[in-house]
Amino acid sequence: MASSTVADFAALRTRYRDRYEHELFESVIPFWERHAPDPEHGGHFNNLDRGGAVYDTTKHLWMQGRLVWMFSKFYRTVEARPSWLAMARSGMDFMRKHAVRPDGRVCFSMTADGRPVYLQRKIFTECFYIMALAEYARAAEESELLREAYELLETMWKWAWDWTKVGRPAYEGQTPSQALAVPMLMLNLIEEVAGDDFGTYRAEVDECIRRTALHVHADTQRVYEIVAPDGSCLDGPEGRLTTPGHAIEAGWFLQHWAQRLGRPDVQKQALDMVRWSFENGWDKEHEGIFYFVDAEGYSPVPLEWSMKLWWPHCEALYAHLLGYFLTGDAGDLAAFEAVDRYSFERFADPEYGEWFGYLDRQGAVTHRFKGAPYKGCFHVPRALWLCLRLLDEQPAWHS
Repeated sequence: MASSTVADFAALRTRYRDRYEHELFESVIPFWERHAPDPEHGGHFNNLDRGGAVYDTTKHLWMQGRLVWMFSKFYRTVEARPSWLAMARSGMDFMRKHAVRPDGRVCFSMTADGRPVYLQRKIFTECFYIMALAEYARAAEESELLREAYELLETMWKWAWDWTKVGRPAYEGQTPSQALAVPMLMLNLIEEVAGDDFGTYRAEVDECIRRTALHVHADTQRVYEIVAPDGSCLDGPEGRLTTPGHAIEAGWFLQHWAQRLGRPDVQKQALDMVRWSFENGWDKEHEGIFYFVDAEGYSPVPLEWSMKLWWPHCEALYAHLLGYFLTGDAGDLAAFEAVDRYSFERFADPEYGEWFGYLDRQGAVTHRFKGAPYKGCFHVPRALWLCLRLLDEQPAWHS
């Protein structure tokens, strides 16, 4: 932490720490503990209504992996509660018994009793399974599972840059491109699997940092979601698309590596990613962070562009607090406080626990559920936990 901000950060801790701890451990986590477990088949339900009722028994395995990772992380870094390890074990056992195929692919969705429903031609479910496997292995002290996580990480690196290896077809008319999601996720995956033992992966980390930088354009102060392989902008709506929440999340992933590697240049780029994306994505009229923004001011093609989703705000909470922790910059503090105020007023649900996920542009709830195919036990608890670690001056890269 910048020495000039020690007193200011102590005051910030006084204002926020207890509220974040209460929200995490008295509202968010108990919601999933009460409602997610499947007592019949094991594993966890992720499609939960506002009060926790299961409205669809389909299990989405990337949500399962995220929940296992989260409860394993809490068991290892917060408190060794047997109930938390049991939650993680149930999800891990379900995935290993039903979802993981012999070729290393992991089903995206399954029936409650573990029959395959859908297999994506992407790598994201596999990545979250590997994250869960590594963290659970450390929590449960099962070295064989940790070795397996390292082996799967090697496979994932081979698949990451060529999705034809996971069955995604390549068509003649496609424009060569690169998505931000891949290098950012690989940075996070290596951090979670290897931790401080990342020396073996230094070349891979450097490559992910290089690829992430291709999306960051200082001339426009924007982070583009899709770019050409050389980093230049693509023509059309896809090439103009920015996803503020994604870029902010990528920014703090990158920042963790900047701190681990002692790279001031990477630290600056990570700060730029967060600050520019927040400035370009914040709705000046109604507040909140837009889901998508067209870099040249056209109407974004995704129809949900103006919605306010829970996860970009979660990522912005931690990313701006991290920026303030590192630099003492007043702008980072102001952004953190704006996002905190909006999130706790709009997303948090003190009546039933957890957070709503989807708001319209004006900030009204559009979907009352707390869990869905793309919302689970992850962004909210992760952001609150990461913020708490900073407020206690225990940076996550020192885990």
